[in-house]
Amino acid sequence: MAAKLTVAGATLIADPSGALVWPREGLLVVADLHLEKGSALARRGTLLPPYDTRTTLARLEAVLARWAPRRVISLGDGFHDSDGSRRLAAADRRRLAELVAAHDWIWLPGNHDPLPPEGLGGRVETVVRIDGLTFRHAPAPGHEPGEVAGHLHPSAGVTLRGRRVIRPCFVADQRRIVLPAFGSYTGGLSLRDAAIALLFDGAYRAYLLGQRRIHVLGRAQIEG
Repeated sequence: MAAKLTVAGATLIADPSGALVWPREGLLVVADLHLEKGSALARRGTLLPPYDTRTTLARLEAVLARWAPRRVISLGDGFHDSDGSRRLAAADRRRLAELVAAHDWIWLPGNHDPLPPEGLGGRVETVVRIDGLTFRHAPAPGHEPGEVAGHLHPSAGVTLRGRRVIRPCFVADQRRIVLPAFGSYTGGLSLRDAAIALLFDGAYRAYLLGQRRIHVLGRAQIEG
């Protein structure tokens, strides 16, 4: 079950997949796919099961089918590095290119992938502004109203049925929202970390990703 929230007057939907949806604009937003992170780590001698891109693409296909947006914005770090798009397996490249071709797809550059992906289509924008909302990779200093960003991989801890759980989450107030990382091999940064906490003046809500629903927590309920 998704959760509705309002940022700068825009009604948005936080999907349990980690995607953000703006129904009025036919827009779906994802942050930090970090495709081909597994192959990047393998080049440095850290071997993980090489299925992160395949898993991430399957989740992306599912959420796109569920919401059928006209436009998609990838908020940067779509790939784990600037060579990532060239390391895609042929089948994964076809899957991603088909998704891009089926939508008005916008790639934002990130700190991991400052160059646009090669041969996958879509267009590249540094910042996208749509009717009061500003979409960028990393949150800007200060409190610009209507900012939608990624980069920080927010996560939050809570105790459920006596068990401590840490989950990726959206974090938002009425002025801005930071999306969780969508990629399969991405870590998380606690909402208590200054990089996130200083973005919000006071009350905010965390929208934790569950298996089938979003769990909404107030600031006082978050354990870190």
